[in-house]
Amino acid sequence: MNLKQNYLTESGCYKAGKHITVKGLMIHSVGCPQPKADVFMKNWNRADANACVHAIVEPDGDVYQILPWNHRGWHCGGGANNTHIGVEMTEPATIKHAGGANWTETGDGENTKNHVLATYKYAVELFAYLCSQYNLDPLADGVVISHSEGCRRGIASNHGDVEHLWSKFGLSMEQFRKDIKAAMKGGSAADSLTAIMGKAKATADQMKSYLKKKNPSVPQSVLDMIPLYISEGEAEGVRGDMAFAQSCLETGNFTFSGSAVILSQNNFCGLGVTQRGKTGLSFDTPQLGIRAQIQHLKAYASTDKLRNALIDPRFRYVKRGCAPYAEWLGQKENPQGKGWAAGEKYGEKILSILKAVISEGKVHFMESLTLSAPYMVRVSIPDLNIRRGPGTSYPKTGKFTGVGVFTVVEEKDGWGLLKAYQEKRDGWISLAFTTRM
Repeated sequence: MNLKQNYLTESGCYKAGKHITVKGLMIHSVGCPQPKADVFMKNWNRADANACVHAIVEPDGDVYQILPWNHRGWHCGGGANNTHIGVEMTEPATIKHAGGANWTETGDGENTKNHVLATYKYAVELFAYLCSQYNLDPLADGVVISHSEGCRRGIASNHGDVEHLWSKFGLSMEQFRKDIKAAMKGGSAADSLTAIMGKAKATADQMKSYLKKKNPSVPQSVLDMIPLYISEGEAEGVRGDMAFAQSCLETGNFTFSGSAVILSQNNFCGLGVTQRGKTGLSFDTPQLGIRAQIQHLKAYASTDKLRNALIDPRFRYVKRGCAPYAEWLGQKENPQGKGWAAGEKYGEKILSILKAVISEGKVHFMESLTLSAPYMVRVSIPDLNIRRGPGTSYPKTGKFTGVGVFTVVEEKDGWGLLKAYQEKRDGWISLAFTTRM
């Protein structure tokens, strides 16, 4: 997150000069397909403008603070203007509003998803920062709310944001508040949940070792097919080790004891068992059965297109992207009440098995950690150079931080790596010109 101060000093809201005691934070979405903050800043920086929030979040991590935090904003059309900081998130250019809180996709869905997930992530960072600044507990009642929640409380006008966008991607205000809390403790939005999409962390050998311990009589044909979980998962971008853990849960570690399916069906996840007594679907080969399972997981976890031909007969019945995390595969834990199974803590059971699989053979993976990071710093000069490495011997990027608050994710020799440059590690600033917050 790059927090940049750019007060709208010509706006009627700013000139009104009223202040509040900050008791909470309200998240908004701009309500039109516009990804850039400057469009709104220009529109609101007028004496006759009748709206103004405290900050606007863009998907690239830039957050523009346009009012002092303790200024009374004009952001919700209700009593929360007197108590809550208001923050807008920009919306992707690839949607079209269809009246009320309804919208339709105008692209292939990828840009919309990336935009929504990115602004969510940076909103979590901003709200964690503000909660820390004002000693707010994001999990306390009424502290962190959306515009629509404010409406239901009678302290904001009748709007549907932000849930109108978030719900399509498995996001919710409940999870938002939890992610803020996690970020305040040094975690992040991604730290608190386990994504279904991604690369497997367990190897095929670990899966085999786990299964042989749990089921010493496991048929060799089952052991021989285990690598298919990895290859089929990689083909669709789904964690194959998670699919394997799910199969262990559904089949009783391939004993099929008490299961609604049998080995010869090549259905290792109970696909098609929609009620007690149903035997579920059958597939010609183990590979096709595993492929169908992977595709069904992808239907829940993502809105991306399938890369292989559709095998899963029940793919069309899933609300795409409603469960991007394993924890949300159970209907009781899913924010939308969707999910693979109705059983309580279904996702947690899968993750418990997965944890045991990954620890099989006592294989541990250590990531390098910088104990003093991440943290936030304030830059008070407009022309602090960003360099490609930690020192003046490295070339300048040609960019400056500007005045604002920035997240440092690593320190080295008095230099800090900015979070916005973390992936390529090519954006460092001298910490001598910053103040740690």
